[in-house]
Amino acid sequence: MYDHRKIGRELGLFDSDPLIGAGLPYWLPAGAAVRRALESYISEVERRAGYQQVYSPVLAKRELYEISGHWAKYHDDMYPPMDMGAEQLILRPSICPHHALMYRSRSHSYRELPLRYSELGGQYRAELSGAIGGLSRVRAMQLNDAHIFCRLDQVASEAAAALALINQAYADMGISASRYVLALPAEDARFGDPSSKYVGDAASWAQAASLLRDVLEAAGIDYEEVPGDAAFYGPKIDIQLEDSAGREFSLSTIQIDFHQPAAFGLEYIGADGNKHRPVMVHRAIVGSIERAMAQLIEVHGGAFPAWLAPVQLVVLPISDDEEKRAVEVARRAVDRGLRVEIAHADEGSLGARIRENRLAPYQAVIGAREDAAGLLAIRERDGGRWDPEAIGEVLDRIAELSSPAAVRSGE
Repeated sequence: MYDHRKIGRELGLFDSDPLIGAGLPYWLPAGAAVRRALESYISEVERRAGYQQVYSPVLAKRELYEISGHWAKYHDDMYPPMDMGAEQLILRPSICPHHALMYRSRSHSYRELPLRYSELGGQYRAELSGAIGGLSRVRAMQLNDAHIFCRLDQVASEAAAALALINQAYADMGISASRYVLALPAEDARFGDPSSKYVGDAASWAQAASLLRDVLEAAGIDYEEVPGDAAFYGPKIDIQLEDSAGREFSLSTIQIDFHQPAAFGLEYIGADGNKHRPVMVHRAIVGSIERAMAQLIEVHGGAFPAWLAPVQLVVLPISDDEEKRAVEVARRAVDRGLRVEIAHADEGSLGARIRENRLAPYQAVIGAREDAAGLLAIRERDGGRWDPEAIGEVLDRIAELSSPAAVRSGE
């Protein structure tokens, strides 16, 4: 594995500046391209799985987090309130209370459930300077978050579907979990006590843990139960990965929450015409985009899968005579949605330019023969070569191979 803090800066993916602050990285064009591709992929995966995308503000009144329980149980990880007249506003530590309010803003029938809200949204953690590192632990993050409001009899199937989405995303991204954890409350946990770490009651916690245990076992996944690692509102499945130094961290999660639906008074009208309380399933496919990017960099070392690569195709004219054709090829590639660059003839010898762009999945070398015939010959990153074909046909093939759908179909 590679150290993402080193190679990410060398490749111009991201950086930081003391004037912005520790734990607050910024994205350079190449890194932004990878991040945008990842975000688009997740958005499409969620759309196909029946999620509805929403947006919510990154600030809220302190009262919101008092109701959700974050202020009492998670206060040490939150930024201090900002006084705004008679109100106090807080940078949110979590997105879930906002989604709970969205659900509450409309009446719901049992026929609407499960209702799946997804959001790629900012959230903020008051991390100490000593705990911050690269992209893996930051103070401001973009979280791939979602909350599913469902009936109790739908919880297991929704959690299982979320687990399948996570495993498919890992396969498409070319990363793998080091282990699966069922995070439970401490063995001596007390529930519902204001001084306790956990909200709710023992029966609800036991029921949630049993449901998650059944999901893992039904999926045939080996897992480890870890007391004391649960969220303050419920048990969770955490998918763990390792970085280049062998340190383990959580990337994706599935959590069952009986607390917040009760705290916010969430309801739906059942088939019997009466009001019922939904269950809230928290779910993050790739967790924070920053941490997911760190893992992608460390695993691939900049040689990203074609669908994620910041530059998918590099066009290399052998001499100035082929520059016009190179510009045409680049334009046609852009029209097909490809990320493309031209390594111009005056930037060095052909060999030097090929080596300089070795991380690109595809290179198109254009000489006098290809220019005259309107053909492209492709060099693949792994050394493969394509026979010369018409420009349009080659670009269509690259576009097809550079989509996440090609990964899922095994092409």
